[in-house]
Amino acid sequence: MRKADCKRTTGETDITLELNLDGTGRAEVCTGHAFFDHMLNLLARHSLIDMKLKAVGDLEVDAHHTIEDTGIVIGDTLLRALGDKRGIGRYGCAYVPMDETLCRCVIDLSNRPYLEFRAPQGAADAPNMPLSLTVEFLRAIVNNLRCNLHVEVFYGMDGHHIAEAIFKSLAHALRQAAEPDARAAGSIPSTKGCI
Repeated sequence: MRKADCKRTTGETDITLELNLDGTGRAEVCTGHAFFDHMLNLLARHSLIDMKLKAVGDLEVDAHHTIEDTGIVIGDTLLRALGDKRGIGRYGCAYVPMDETLCRCVIDLSNRPYLEFRAPQGAADAPNMPLSLTVEFLRAIVNNLRCNLHVEVFYGMDGHHIAEAIFKSLAHALRQAAEPDARAAGSIPSTKGCI
């Protein structure tokens, strides 16, 4: 089993996470922000990653620190659970529709952090989670998982649906990239011999 845990405490947040890459999508998530909890539950369920996460943050200021720092912890813990990435698929791609919304997520667990995020100008925010915070969450994951991530919202009108399509497409792409590849026979998926 590929498992890892992490604890991160700052003057703004206190976060603990236990993670199992080879799980069934079971989630115990509590951040104090109900909509973000909903998105993290979707991430766990659709990636089949077990996640036990507790975050206490300065929500009286706003949700920014809690959401960004949770992304930092998730990215760091995923990186630890992947180890040397021997035998994984490395790449993942998923298109996910959510009613009127369509989103694509493409990931490379490359050890080269880069986020490309595209959405229609003026794309709607979820009721209490601006789209800009979803981007901050993605950037935190990218920088700490050290992956190349391209997310594109092709179209959508409802902010809840846009956020949900982003989190679900990330989950499916991540699952595909992190899954062991039986044909790889435990080799490093790079001509360099390391990632």
